[in-house]
Amino acid sequence: MRKNNIRIAALALVVLVFLSCPICSRAQVEKATYPAMAPLDQYLISDENAEIALARSAAPASVSDVAEVMVLRRGGYATAVKGSNGFLCIVERAWANPSDASDFWNPKMRAPTCYNAVAASTFLPIFLMKTKLVLAGKSKAEIAAATASALENKELPALAPGAMCYMMSKQQYLNDGAKNWHPHVMFLVAGDAAKSWGANLPGSPIIAVDNPEARVTIFMVLAGEWSDGTPGPSMVH
Repeated sequence: MRKNNIRIAALALVVLVFLSCPICSRAQVEKATYPAMAPLDQYLISDENAEIALARSAAPASVSDVAEVMVLRRGGYATAVKGSNGFLCIVERAWANPSDASDFWNPKMRAPTCYNAVAASTFLPIFLMKTKLVLAGKSKAEIAAATASALENKELPALAPGAMCYMMSKQQYLNDGAKNWHPHVMFLVAGDAAKSWGANLPGSPIIAVDNPEARVTIFMVLAGEWSDGTPGPSMVH
């Protein structure tokens, strides 16, 4: 039981760091802060084939090999490969984080993610809209306001049940602290659902983080292996 509690505590801490947790020391936050958007070239991947491969590394080949793939170009994300199984793989950049995240403009972030059809149609549109606002030169405050307005006015779809995604790429770089962290699967639930799942309670194996800006609760489940089949790191230190 003690080992399990250590594992859960470690997972909770890293999840909070991943989503810009407020318990980081002031020095750590200041070190990780990116006050403004870097030149666009720093967010782009010059070799589109390399970005396609990176996006596909988010999930096992049995899923990603026949998934749709989107890549970031100067005008925004565009479909580079058509898919046939309903999944959509994409390499998200730092503005996938909430707008108050200290690393919202971190040009090093590369988060390969492979969404199922439900998440691709009802959750990914938030990130794609934010990308358009970023490329239009909008500030973090303007992006947050526009996101809230679009959700409130139903210009963005409501999150549908069954939304999930794979984040199992060994090449992922989630932030300067977590870096490539652990292979994991995320389940996305509308609203603040942590209590209804019994998450974050003593002895509970379920870890959840609420993202009120996207109006979603993110449940994370570790996978034992990276998408290429190699073992993931241990959570017990």
